[in-house]
Amino acid sequence: MRHPPRLSLLVIGAAVALVGTAVAPVVTASGATPACTVEYSVTGQWDTGFQGAVTITNNMSALSGWSLGFDFPNGQKVTQGWNAKWSQSGTTVTASNESWNGSPASGASVSAGFLGSWSGGNAVPTAFRLNGTTCNVDTQPTPTPTPTPTPTDPPPSGGAAPKLHVSGTKLVDSAGATRRLLGVNRSGGEFMCVQGYGFFDGPVDDASVKAIADWKANTVRIPLNEECWLGLSTIKPEYAGANYIAAVKALVAKVEAHGMTPVLDLHWTYGQYTGNSAGCSDVHATCQKPMPDAQYTPSFWSSVASTFKDDQAVAFDLFNEPYPDRATSTATQAWTCWRDGGTCPGISYQVAGMQSLVDAVRGTGARNVILAGGLAYSNDLSQWLTYKPTDPTGNLVAAYHVYNFNTCASESCWNSTLAPVAAQVPLVAGEIGENTCSHSFVDTVMKWFDDRGLSYLGWTWNTWDCSSGPSLISNYDGTPTSFGIGVRDHLRALAG
Repeated sequence: MRHPPRLSLLVIGAAVALVGTAVAPVVTASGATPACTVEYSVTGQWDTGFQGAVTITNNMSALSGWSLGFDFPNGQKVTQGWNAKWSQSGTTVTASNESWNGSPASGASVSAGFLGSWSGGNAVPTAFRLNGTTCNVDTQPTPTPTPTPTPTDPPPSGGAAPKLHVSGTKLVDSAGATRRLLGVNRSGGEFMCVQGYGFFDGPVDDASVKAIADWKANTVRIPLNEECWLGLSTIKPEYAGANYIAAVKALVAKVEAHGMTPVLDLHWTYGQYTGNSAGCSDVHATCQKPMPDAQYTPSFWSSVASTFKDDQAVAFDLFNEPYPDRATSTATQAWTCWRDGGTCPGISYQVAGMQSLVDAVRGTGARNVILAGGLAYSNDLSQWLTYKPTDPTGNLVAAYHVYNFNTCASESCWNSTLAPVAAQVPLVAGEIGENTCSHSFVDTVMKWFDDRGLSYLGWTWNTWDCSSGPSLISNYDGTPTSFGIGVRDHLRALAG
């Protein structure tokens, strides 16, 4: 939904000083082949945070487990990582192998990445140790025995929720059974943290999640805020970074425990936009922007994907409601911006295109289902197939939003623009609703999607005014509004 929720926004003052993506100097050896080499790079940096990467090349005999150690010169802190088990004691950082990348042969390389925080300086580490052997120097001592990696939390089990992947035009579970995503949105995670009030709007305890399941919903879409997830300094610490991530993980676990699919949606992002249809003039993630930003959004998706890549019950919705068409003068410019990002006409910040976000997710090894919404607040899929991003896993889904006040809100439009998309890829209406406190419009939407075996999610499981929200409930025990009655009764009827 593109308009702001009922809470007023807090004014956030100073803009963040950003550093564009840069590769830090790499420490390398000269002369004879070293026992191991490590390339360290800073792939993105912002006010108090950065994203880093290491590539380790083993020039010794094959390893059966590895542990890389190095020291940060400026007291930087690793806050989260992927493709390795990251830990830190004081200034010393340790990255140990995962089960699937622990045996690099002689001459083989492995790569891992992380998010970190910094203050005062972000100088590059100068010495690296692989299993106790110093890398990037012209010696090849006998390596010390491989230390036992520090235990970490087990990967998510996925609970009772199905593990999903794409098969042709359908979403299917691990047994190959077709799964339609039918459920609701649970708004709050996109705005409460940036406004300084909490993690979610209303309760997210087990009883409130069970109330959703009692409607016979099988999916819950959870909007998120990239600044809160990344822990930027403009967010209250109690609602930022690790605390925010823990809250999201806890909600995901509750949703899955009730057999429902969690869809994590990036809703509010960084980047100042004051052009046509601007939701706010703030550079921070306090409203819907026309496109995601290149400074933070790839790091956000790298982090989210690394967090949930072992749980294919979780789906990723790359960006809530793109609208570069409102900023540009032609459809070609808008769709090119949507896919490729970069410098887009009418948008002042560098844009992260959908292809770069797919690449960020897949770069972590995650194979989770990815949703990508089209133009006009995800209401226009007319050229989605032409500009479809490349996904090496084939797990890409088209996302669509429709309300009674949208341009494409009729069966004739759906027949001409949605049906061709649904004939080639799975189609999910990530948001459906109306601002009439009734359900005649969504009844029509649900029937059209039902007739074609497609998916849809009602907006929203929050106790707002159904004439402006719109909202499905008047109480978190599941009491429906006059709008929500239509969605609830329809979901229950489908479940039998």
